[in-house]
Amino acid sequence: MSRRSPHLAVPDVASLRARLEKARGAAADANTDALLIAPGSDLRYLIGEAGGSFERLTTLVVPAGDAAPALVVPKLEAPGYAGVPLDDLGVELVTWVDGDDPYGLVAGRLGSPGRVAVSDAMAALHVLALRAAVAGAEQTLAGPVLRELRMRKDAAEIAALRKAGQAIDRVHARMGEWLVPGRTEAEVGADITAAIVEEGHLAADFVIVGSGPNGASPHHDVSDRVIERGDIVVIDIGGPIAEGYNSDSTRTYAVGEPRDADVAGTYAVLQRAQAAAVEAVRPGATAEQIDAAAREIITEAGFGAEFIHRTGHGIGLDVHEEPYIVGGNSLPLEAGMAFSVEPGIYQAGRWGARIEDIVVVTADGVEALNNRPHELVVLGS
Repeated sequence: MSRRSPHLAVPDVASLRARLEKARGAAADANTDALLIAPGSDLRYLIGEAGGSFERLTTLVVPAGDAAPALVVPKLEAPGYAGVPLDDLGVELVTWVDGDDPYGLVAGRLGSPGRVAVSDAMAALHVLALRAAVAGAEQTLAGPVLRELRMRKDAAEIAALRKAGQAIDRVHARMGEWLVPGRTEAEVGADITAAIVEEGHLAADFVIVGSGPNGASPHHDVSDRVIERGDIVVIDIGGPIAEGYNSDSTRTYAVGEPRDADVAGTYAVLQRAQAAAVEAVRPGATAEQIDAAAREIITEAGFGAEFIHRTGHGIGLDVHEEPYIVGGNSLPLEAGMAFSVEPGIYQAGRWGARIEDIVVVTADGVEALNNRPHELVVLGS
């Protein structure tokens, strides 16, 4: 069965052709003879279509040398790529039918490579079969090669991320419609899910409604807990737009005046930390320095043990991708890198809070793609 993402806009041919050439060059620079790209975001990045399959092999073969790239795809799946300008991209379409050996087909195109790189998320059944078919070649991951391209967004990608950020901001602006006492997290989540599509996304990729003690679990989903007056509620939501790029934004709300006396002071610490981290973003700063900018403020206020995750993650065709804003990552930031800045404070059994914006590194600083208020929003007071 095909597993393709519908209704995605395809980048222009010139952009895709440039990406393929950069991927070829990056493979050569990494002493890799070819990239084998499975369906997913890497394939979407290179040819404009994410594709999808399960037990049947689909792979884009990108040689480091002069040979033409080839999309090896089951014949029954080929119509799904009709909208991809393969001829204009110089990509040969190679089909196979059940009973053929697609792994041998790929091996035949590669010749005798010394090293091939496979997609990070390629299914193990394909990875192992390709390893057997391309005997003698070292098999590595394609992620370290392609992330050098995907981390640096071009103007069109940034425009898509900006559009996604504006769309999710419109959902947060409507939170007072749904977040009221007496409703369950699941009921609120269903309304948010519908609104995410209404406001310009293809789908809701995730909806976190963490009320009261559930807000202290950063990756809480939704539950049947009934939201009570005085609750602090963490709302973390996002999804893809037609261009394939994702939104991801978190705001923390109070349903009426907070019942706990320490909310205002604790939240003020979090707000300072998030603002400091955003302000620290600039070309040349390192990923770990951005993490430290937030973490130091939270730790000095006595909440270091309650900040239990990294400060951010890259975003683009995937919700989570490089660069990761975390201690130990000395990667210097460059213009075009896009990532979240989302420190949190989580008090187990009581309540939690998180503030998250997507930001883009500019030539001389930073642009925030989310612009909803950072203050604790009190609803229904």
